[in-house]
Amino acid sequence: MFQPNMFDTHDLLDMTHKTPETELDMLRDDEFESKSGTDIMEAPSGEDQDPNQRPNKKKRYHRHTQHQIQEMETFFNDCPHPDDKQRKDLGRRLGLEPLQVKFWFQNKRTQMKSQHERHDNSLLKAENEKLRAENIRYKEALSNATCPNCGGPAAIGEMSFDEQHLRIENARLRDEIDRISGIAAKYVGRTGLSHPNGPPRALDLGVVNFMPQPSMVGDLYGAGDLLRSVSAPTEQDKPMIIELAVAAMEELIKIAQTGEPLWIPSPDDSTEVLSEDEYLRTFPRGIGPKPLGLKSEVSRESAVVIMNHINLVEILMDVNQWTSVFSGIVSRALTLDILSTGVAGNYNGALQVMTAEFQVLSPLVPTRENYFVRYCKQHTDETWAVVDVSLENLHPSVISRCRKRPSGCLIQELPNGYSKVIWVEHVEVDDRAVHNIYKRLVNSGLAFGAKRWVATLDRQCERLASAMANNIPAGDVGVITTIEGRKSMMKLAQRMVIGFCSGVGASTAHTWTTLSGSGADDVRVMTRKSMDDPGRPHGIVLSAATSFWLPVPPKRVFDFLRNENARNEWDILSNRGVVQEMAHIANGRDPGNAVSLLRVNSGNSSQSNMLILQESCTDSTGSYVIYAPVDIVAMNVVLSGGDPDYVALLPSGFAILPDGPMHLGGGIPEGVSGGSLLTVAFQILVDSVPTAKLSLGSVATVNSLIKCTVERIKGAIGSENV
Repeated sequence: MFQPNMFDTHDLLDMTHKTPETELDMLRDDEFESKSGTDIMEAPSGEDQDPNQRPNKKKRYHRHTQHQIQEMETFFNDCPHPDDKQRKDLGRRLGLEPLQVKFWFQNKRTQMKSQHERHDNSLLKAENEKLRAENIRYKEALSNATCPNCGGPAAIGEMSFDEQHLRIENARLRDEIDRISGIAAKYVGRTGLSHPNGPPRALDLGVVNFMPQPSMVGDLYGAGDLLRSVSAPTEQDKPMIIELAVAAMEELIKIAQTGEPLWIPSPDDSTEVLSEDEYLRTFPRGIGPKPLGLKSEVSRESAVVIMNHINLVEILMDVNQWTSVFSGIVSRALTLDILSTGVAGNYNGALQVMTAEFQVLSPLVPTRENYFVRYCKQHTDETWAVVDVSLENLHPSVISRCRKRPSGCLIQELPNGYSKVIWVEHVEVDDRAVHNIYKRLVNSGLAFGAKRWVATLDRQCERLASAMANNIPAGDVGVITTIEGRKSMMKLAQRMVIGFCSGVGASTAHTWTTLSGSGADDVRVMTRKSMDDPGRPHGIVLSAATSFWLPVPPKRVFDFLRNENARNEWDILSNRGVVQEMAHIANGRDPGNAVSLLRVNSGNSSQSNMLILQESCTDSTGSYVIYAPVDIVAMNVVLSGGDPDYVALLPSGFAILPDGPMHLGGGIPEGVSGGSLLTVAFQILVDSVPTAKLSLGSVATVNSLIKCTVERIKGAIGSENV
């Protein structure tokens, strides 16, 4: 904070010794004139003065005439620093010695400097008073804060002084920095400092560069209103947001670390469940009672992942990294406002207001939309926590079908670059619009619960570790001859996976049209125009998807679909040709997690030597097999370590989910009985002209293609007598 006295320089202005008589002369003088001209000229120097001669008691003081002062004032306005020649010329014109002129200009510059400094000091003092008043206003707002649900006083007394201070500082940190840097810039001639992370910006999904359209699912189920209606919080909302975030952090820590009686075994002892009565006794305030028509989903999961805690925090606090790592869960997200970027150069104390849409990779499961604040805090040197809590109460006119109670994770540092993660998901949701074949999965928590978040994070950490590995034997990477080529191919595969995940679910940015009937396995299609995205072919793209149940364990379906030797049994476009794996990159401990480059040797000359990029991934909550045809010339560039962002991709593939809860860890268990929920999704370029109209023949062809593929999969897997 600026101190009012730091620019007080009156002592510096008293540059020469003044007798009382000369001070009286100055007080009587209404104009600025030299008080050190002839008196210094006529005073003998230290070297010439006779030590036995007593100095004069009174020096002769020379008063400049009004004409001399006006002339020197005029000259000063044009040239405050005259050289020797200019001083001599001015002295001759005014009848003054050059040294008198020199001293007058020195004193004039000193006076002007003093005036500027006093003016600057008054401005800084006024700004300081404004900041102090703002600080007092925030303190009063916090002391008078009321609970939005019960109307009583907000519970802040139990918090430490440091936490109360942090809430105040976080709310005004950005504004204070901007104001002070603006003042500094005004007086030192530099541009005002900008916010370290820049203004909040929309997520750039890269390959999904299509114009969002209203969703049929949104129109049917009332979704999409939340993301379209909320905006950045007002200044009046910010103190309450900070209050909610700090209380949510306390709740998350307790829920993540407490056992019984808050968490009790489930009736079949397969997992733990939250005791709702104990929860309400422990956290009586929270974000208010559960709205009518919503049901609670609470889950807790922990795992040790191969990533250090600092990188994990960065992934969670950067919206682009977060949506990329969790692309199968987060269909889109946006940071509306950053209330604090943290302190000491890290995310400790960072506070962001966000919106996000969460999905299951099927058009039959409506997405869940949330408007929330995300708060990050370092508790010890080794432990961090990141918490989300809904802010829908700030917009009571908006009907929300999903509300987040304090949810998030604790991250504890472990040796050798590992971290222990404890994840808590606590939501209240209206899931009546979920299709019947997915209800059991959603109710089990595998669709949106903590187990899915942790399993996805664990798998992605292994993938990132594999991408950064430099000790891969050359014989294990096939045609990939360099480490750079390996990393470039993995980056291309990641973009393919993100593109697939962003176009399969029931996001409100999509417009799905059902082609026939009302069954679960009906084909749903939508069209998109691709024009300026170098990573996608230009023209009209027709997307088609269908979801259905198979009486086959998920692991068997996954192994069948990822096996290149069985590909010609279901892939119509391969024309029954032989498929050969040219390159293989392992992505983790499970052999099903891999990136492959396949060559289709087809008898059709137009498809000869066609290459297919494929990524398969699996964890305890689901599996994916995603692929895209790739150009041979472009892939040669990628395999040599070139930029993969300009390779055009149209991802297609499969999402394989269990039809209910499974109680074994690891990947999809081998011996678990039960069925699978399979989503098949294709993307096909039907016209290379973006402005062309879609023909009914193209829709019929894609419909026939996807139905034929489904029948081949059912027939091939059914013939194995599983």
